[in-house]
Amino acid sequence: MYARFYRWAMDRVDKNGIIALITNRSFINSRTFDGFRKTIQDDFQLALIIDTKSDVRMNPKIAGTTHNVFGIQTGVAIMFIVRKDESKTEDCQIFYAELDEYLRKEQKLQWFNDNRLEKISFQKINPDKNNNWINLTYNDFDDLLPVVSKDVRDGKNKTSIFELFSLGINTGRDEWSYDFSKESLEKKMKFFTQVYNKEVGRHKGKNVEEIWDDLDYTIKWASDLRLNVTRGIKVAYDSEYIVQAVYRPFTKMYVYFNKEFIERRYQIPNLFGFKNSYNNLIIYFSGISSTKPFSCLVYDKIGGLDLIEKTQCVALYRYNENGERIDNITNWGLEQFVTHYKDKKIKKEDIFHYVYGVLHNPAYRKKYELNLKREFPRIPFYKDFWHWTKWGKQLMDLHINYEEAKPYPLTVIASVAKQSPKKEKQKDFFPKVKEPEPMFSIKPKVKVKLKADKQTGEIEIDEITKLKGIPKEAWEYKLGNRSALEWILDQYKEKKPKDKTIAEKFNTYRFADYKEHVIELLQKVTTVSVETMKVVREMEKEK
Repeated sequence: MYARFYRWAMDRVDKNGIIALITNRSFINSRTFDGFRKTIQDDFQLALIIDTKSDVRMNPKIAGTTHNVFGIQTGVAIMFIVRKDESKTEDCQIFYAELDEYLRKEQKLQWFNDNRLEKISFQKINPDKNNNWINLTYNDFDDLLPVVSKDVRDGKNKTSIFELFSLGINTGRDEWSYDFSKESLEKKMKFFTQVYNKEVGRHKGKNVEEIWDDLDYTIKWASDLRLNVTRGIKVAYDSEYIVQAVYRPFTKMYVYFNKEFIERRYQIPNLFGFKNSYNNLIIYFSGISSTKPFSCLVYDKIGGLDLIEKTQCVALYRYNENGERIDNITNWGLEQFVTHYKDKKIKKEDIFHYVYGVLHNPAYRKKYELNLKREFPRIPFYKDFWHWTKWGKQLMDLHINYEEAKPYPLTVIASVAKQSPKKEKQKDFFPKVKEPEPMFSIKPKVKVKLKADKQTGEIEIDEITKLKGIPKEAWEYKLGNRSALEWILDQYKEKKPKDKTIAEKFNTYRFADYKEHVIELLQKVTTVSVETMKVVREMEKEK
């Protein structure tokens, strides 16, 4: 909305005038606002920006109530833009000042009290070609090979390594559409289908806005599903739509992947089919405008939008409407590699491995860190193609087959659950009556922990079970801000469902049912993490 407020003001300051607004700070560096920044550069003579920072979502180490000037989660900025009544012959002069992220709220407000505008030390900004104002990059990123290009969608321009790319699926109702248990998911989706079809019978042919307040909200609705109701599209439940997917790193779940109940499918049906009928390998990687460090992961299963932050993906293959498999690496991409390395032995699958290897290179991620937050990855030609291909294949084998890895020899320490302390019996003067023996003993409930201590190399599974001996290398393999082990701990915790119907009717998840599986999974992923870091360390030695 604040962009609209700026637009409203811009339309009214047509000659001489100043616009000054206190708003969300995302216009300063968000990719979404590159057009907004260009408008200011084109239409105004001067811009002064004071950035108070303190965006809790970008820096979770600070608390909005203690560091943010308004005690909110979103970062705050002030901007003055000036339009003069004269022909615009020079570029807009842009000046930027930032406050220390870690100043507390009171200190920031005092700063404003103590500093008049003319005394503030501003830094002059020289925007780059993409209308970025801060965190500018000056490197050779534009000279590298594009992994994907939006131009290939029309089939006319295929000057990228991969032809088809996609976001991960967005169900719009994860608590309904995913589950660790196939049986539990089946019960949820049968109920969901029944309620949905009943609403189709009630509202077929009506206007979408007309039915908004009259739907049965025991299930989760979204825009496409409401539209399907008015169109009269009924859905038959089919258990074959229940397929395995990767919900979070190293965490598989079942998903009900049909056409009607997945809100945004993107290109995933062209990579796997609805009933997981196609074999494929997919490189999932951080999407544009991600706030966390770049990461990628390969799987042979469907992945969701939040598998890795704002997940984008490229596949080894794609499939046409007849189910015929087609190489997703373009002939143009193959030609670039064969020509550069003067090696006709290079195949498309080798390029797939090479790309995966390069995307794991710490030097690559560091050099192009800001580029990878704003654009799709681009790939350099490293000196030894086959070296990087070998590393990429090693990493792929580790990550795809993580469930087959040899369990790392962690020490499992288990103790007996503590019984509740018995109350001391009170003496009385009444004759004692012998109490009947209980028909069965009730086991005390064991509190789930799933907490990691990186310093000691320990994981508390629950109050009676610990894993010890986790090597420090295992914590170093990260996807975003979390290590692979921490992702597992987070996903297997018992959490109260947000959806009321799920909480009342289908909240059957109990960690105790998965405890042995999680312990084994942690042991295997420890092995995968350690072996991954061995490959990464080899990459770091490469000149």
